[in-house]
Amino acid sequence: MREPMAVTIKDVAKAAGVSVASVSRALNGHENVTDATRARIVDIASRLRYRPNDAARSLITRRTRTIGAILPALQGDFFSELIRGIDLAARTRGLHLLVSSSHADADETAAALRSMQGRVDGLLVMSPHVDPGLLDANLPDALPAVIMNARIGHSRHPTLAIDDHGGALAMTRHLFSVGHRRIAFIAGPTGNFAADERLRGYRDAFAAAGIEREAIVLAGDFSEQSGRTAGHAMADDPQRPDAVFAANDLMAIGCLLALAGRGFTIPTEIAIAGFDDVPAARYVTPALTTVRARIAELGRNAVACLAAEMEALGSSSSTPQVLPCELVVRASCGRSSR
Repeated sequence: MREPMAVTIKDVAKAAGVSVASVSRALNGHENVTDATRARIVDIASRLRYRPNDAARSLITRRTRTIGAILPALQGDFFSELIRGIDLAARTRGLHLLVSSSHADADETAAALRSMQGRVDGLLVMSPHVDPGLLDANLPDALPAVIMNARIGHSRHPTLAIDDHGGALAMTRHLFSVGHRRIAFIAGPTGNFAADERLRGYRDAFAAAGIEREAIVLAGDFSEQSGRTAGHAMADDPQRPDAVFAANDLMAIGCLLALAGRGFTIPTEIAIAGFDDVPAARYVTPALTTVRARIAELGRNAVACLAAEMEALGSSSSTPQVLPCELVVRASCGRSSR
């Protein structure tokens, strides 16, 4: 059975007794159409079940109604939450979302940036490989862009970041306040902005307490397995720390499971804390003390900033927007509040 022919803009114009240009102006919200004419055209288009051809309309308006997001990875609770925030904010503005991973290195990040050109009206970028030179070489001046969680210094693009340093500083101070002194830190990947800032916050807390030499830093890469590896190393070390602060929740959970599996009681024998407050943090046993990073809010704010850039509202600022974090104290560090 043959599919019925799609209704075209010419069909709407004929039924309304107006020109195609008048239909286009009415449906695209232009002001040079009377309210009565607009209402009549919209009513006829609805009754005919007319659907605009997005591809054709984008050729005319030079708008795709799509934004892009280039992220370092797509798997894991952090990026799921970030994408959720971005997508919700985009949909409330009638925008579609195109997501890509920048993968392993600067060349792939550059390729991802170039691949978005002509396909999106604006771009959100989060990558450890981003710097002003890479952006200037691979992003045209006419394409609005917002940079998230990156160390790029002065930039012509608005930047947003989570207060990773402040959150790590506050968590380390909290662990001091409940009596811990030998606090190990499981670091994230070297060169990653968030990981470096969290390590800096941890070190600054030790420096402020005048006990820098007691800081214990173990290698990690944000994966659960690296947390498990660190946990097993601690279990084998007779000079075990009395608390562990991991640079993200996934590593904290891996460490917790490794130590519990080796017979250690959490938090009686060793306290554990993480960073991000991903959903899994509240469901492990004991529930994980962590730093709540407003991940979805970062995505929502980035879209709002990008939308303003796309509409040329002049809202961009050379001063990075920094989203505050908060401590979420649960049972894994010996003090449970929620």
